[in-house]
Amino acid sequence: MKAPPKPWPTGLVETPEPLVRRVLAPNPSPYTYTGTQTYLVGNEGDVAVIDPGPDEAEHVDAILAAVGGAKITAIMCTHTHRDHSPAAVPLAARTGAPIVGCAPLVLEDEGPRSDAPFDKTYAPDRVLEDGESMTGIGWTLTAVHTPGHTSNHLCFAIEESGALFTGDHVMGWSTSVIVPPDGDMGDYMLSLDKLYQREDKVYYPAHGPAITNPRQLVRGMVGHRRQRESQITRLLSEEARAIEAMVPLMYKGLDERLIGAAGMSVKAHLLDMERRGLVARSDDIWQIL
Repeated sequence: MKAPPKPWPTGLVETPEPLVRRVLAPNPSPYTYTGTQTYLVGNEGDVAVIDPGPDEAEHVDAILAAVGGAKITAIMCTHTHRDHSPAAVPLAARTGAPIVGCAPLVLEDEGPRSDAPFDKTYAPDRVLEDGESMTGIGWTLTAVHTPGHTSNHLCFAIEESGALFTGDHVMGWSTSVIVPPDGDMGDYMLSLDKLYQREDKVYYPAHGPAITNPRQLVRGMVGHRRQRESQITRLLSEEARAIEAMVPLMYKGLDERLIGAAGMSVKAHLLDMERRGLVARSDDIWQIL
């Protein structure tokens, strides 16, 4: 999906539903679409901030302006890529709010990406396990563990409205990038199935528009990943190949800035297929079994 025409609503408050407001961060890129969307949940005295975004002073100021006179009772992060969690530290320093949500995770992935690597400043006061909740005045947010994009990825469900904040696990503008070694295609597919079994009414992703047909989109994403695996199977059935030789055959007309990310997704598929005994490798050359 192409980005909408400018001006984008960076720093402005939008209200997709009564319990939810969002503020767009000034960090657009080929990997983040128009930027990271920070969400505020609640409006009767206390609010939760979901994915505070990059550590940009103007974005932190915009979040606080959107909160107004309410009290921030939780700063919640879906995962710890640097376009999602770094603003948690300055926001907590200015408000005294606890940082709650995903587990800390610091490692070097195999890139490339504009949001890499992981946020080394992230230090949660409380880690939410799958099914655990945070509550406020008129709202309840329940953690849904969805590893795959990262091993520590969480979604958050608003019990009162049926909305789900999907972070980078499901986005309407693009498929999620799976970057080994932490990103895992097998886990990602299981997490997609987990969401498909739910009955959420709308998804609010960290990047891109709200998703009003959640189960239909998730079903399409599962089909897309299976199609990619079928492409890999067909190419390796013709001859053994390196990932670099497969990417241009699988991704026609791809933006050159995204070639590295596409290669990482192909590798994630291959590692999953290797675990399942479908392919093998010798150095950088992969072959079908």
